[in-house]
Amino acid sequence: MIFISLTRLRIRSILYLPVFAIYTVRSLRQVKKTPGFHTGALLPDRSWTFWTMTAWDERESMRQYMTTGAHKSAMPHLMHWCDEASVAHWEQEENTLPSWEDADRRMRESGRASKVNHPSPEHASLNYRKPRTSGGGII
Repeated sequence: MIFISLTRLRIRSILYLPVFAIYTVRSLRQVKKTPGFHTGALLPDRSWTFWTMTAWDERESMRQYMTTGAHKSAMPHLMHWCDEASVAHWEQEENTLPSWEDADRRMRESGRASKVNHPSPEHASLNYRKPRTSGGGII
């Protein structure tokens, strides 16, 4: 079984984009070196919204990445930078990532809102606009 981790972050102000980009580049470097990482994808959406989807050997491999290095350094800032943040996880047989349409469906059905200090009205309900699914890239 392959463990899939999906995140959606909406940055609440353009002022946070430069530092968010720096942490993103550092986290991308880290993930590529993390044992258990298979593949991943990024999707820049509208309104400073960013999706990530990663495939792992197991949940523990993803947690090791999440709780160390550049990613760990970035996480506390997200509560201040974002007005919407959510995550979804699941296991699947396939070693390939699902489509962004399927990822969006899974986020709405089984995702959960993450803690943010300045939530939008739609944050808790995951009632966000359908993502633009073109323009993404592979990690």
